[in-house]
Order: sequence, then structure tokens, then C-alpha cells
Amino acid sequence: MIRVLLADDDALVRKGLRALLDTEEGITVVGEAADGREAVRAAAAHRPDVVVMDVRMPVRDGVSATRELVATRPRPRVLVLTTFDLDEVVDDAIAAGADGFLLKRATPEELVAGIRAVAAGDAVVAPSVTRRLFDSHTARAGPDLPRAARLTDREADVLRAMAAGQSNTEIARTLQLSVETVKTHVKHVLAKLEVRDRTQAVVWAYRTGFAYRASGP
Repeated sequence: MIRVLLADDDALVRKGLRALLDTEEGITVVGEAADGREAVRAAAAHRPDVVVMDVRMPVRDGVSATRELVATRPRPRVLVLTTFDLDEVVDDAIAAGADGFLLKRATPEELVAGIRAVAAGDAVVAPSVTRRLFDSHTARAGPDLPRAARLTDREADVLRAMAAGQSNTEIARTLQLSVETVKTHVKHVLAKLEVRDRTQAVVWAYRTGFAYRASGP
């Protein structure tokens, strides 16, 4: 059972999300919060697996709340769900340690899939955000060759699959590997790229253009 905490200053949004998630098998809403400060307190009280976090809230914003939550142990996974897909909002949320970033215009199916994905340790980034990451950054940045060169061919394949939104199970099936082997490759990718988590690795792949290179590290 995936335990979910909803953090949004709009009571109607929280009500709608709860109604949606209450119909999903294997997901239960354990609490709600109307601002970032309440989200931190509620997470300590309810120990959710996933916090669905708005960004712009009164009292305390979702970015600073995310930063505190990911520093706790055990830490919940944080899926940012926001109206805003501005570069600074995306950058701030990912830098704070968010495990995923979806827009409120996402379909119910995309939201549920996103919750399940981050709960399983995968990264989720809205397609419109990944497209803009590419458009805004790759032309001027170019591949980070020193870091890219550290990856083996197989690790490079795993990173591209991660950037394509595949879960560990899907990567294993695509590359004909065991899930445990994929997990090991992911761990090595994070270490070699010097990034904190899977989401940052995906963003790195788009911003450097690595995700669009055909083959080889």
C-alpha cells in the first residue's frame, strides 16, 4: 500500500485528488496539508511514502518544505504537482530534492502512474518540461564529456532509458537484464555523474543533450 500525503493550499484540489486516489487499488491518502509547514508536520505524524507537493503555498512554500522532507530519515518521496512549469520553478524543485515534477493539467492516469513511479524509486518529469529542458539548454550547453566518458556503454543505455521515462522493470525488459542488475547500473550512473538521485540524472541527460545521442557514452 502506497501511503500518500497531499499538500496544496487549495482545498478543492486536495478534495479532488483524494477522491481520485481513493479509487485506486494499492494507494491510500493518509493526510492533507494546506501549506509547507503543515506538510512537514503531517509527514512526521503520518509517515507517508509519497508527498504530492504544490510549490506556491502560504506560510511556507513547497520547495523549502521539500528540502526539509528529503533530509529526514526515512524520507518520503516527493512528487511536485504544480500549475507552474517555469524554468526557475523546475530548477528549484529539483534542486530541493523532488523525485518527480508533474503539472496540474496532467491526466488522472499520469498522476497515478507518477505516484506509483516515484514510490518505486523512479523519476518522473512532465513531458512538456523535458522538452523545454532540451530546447532551453542543450543548444548552448552541449554534452558534459568528462562525466559522460565515465559511463560504460551499458550504463549509458540505462541512463537513456531513464531519460525516456522507463522504470527499472521496463529497462530490464528492454535491455534484457535482471532488475537487480539495472539497479546496480543506476547506482553507478548516479555516482559517476555526481548527482544526488535519479531525477537529477534525468535532468542532466536532457540538459547536456546526452539523452539525444544515439549510442555510446
